[in-house]
Amino acid sequence: MITVGVGATSGVTAEEVLAAIDAVLPAGRTDVQLSTLTRRALEPGIAGAASARDWPLVGHDADELAAVAVIAPSSLVAAAVGTPSVAEAAALLGGGALVVGKTVLGRVTVAVAE
Repeated sequence: MITVGVGATSGVTAEEVLAAIDAVLPAGRTDVQLSTLTRRALEPGIAGAASARDWPLVGHDADELAAVAVIAPSSLVAAAVGTPSVAEAAALLGGGALVVGKTVLGRVTVAVAE
């Protein structure tokens, strides 16, 4: 299983989320789960992206994400959502090692762990 951690601004579309994921997802991978901040899992764009590909979507509380050591923490993200990392931390909580670090594409941030 490969885990794609997803961070995004409110109002992001499923198309934006899928375009960001497709930009970093290793070719041919179908064993994918999405992982994000619990409140972002409720965003229609993130939930819609998971649904469109029939991928599981896992949400994590901010304190759980904040406890994960990451390569690229952000004080701006910490101030906004209570954790210095959403995408990298969420990917790492899915298991495995980071294979794609924090990548910002428009209004979406993604990271991949396997």
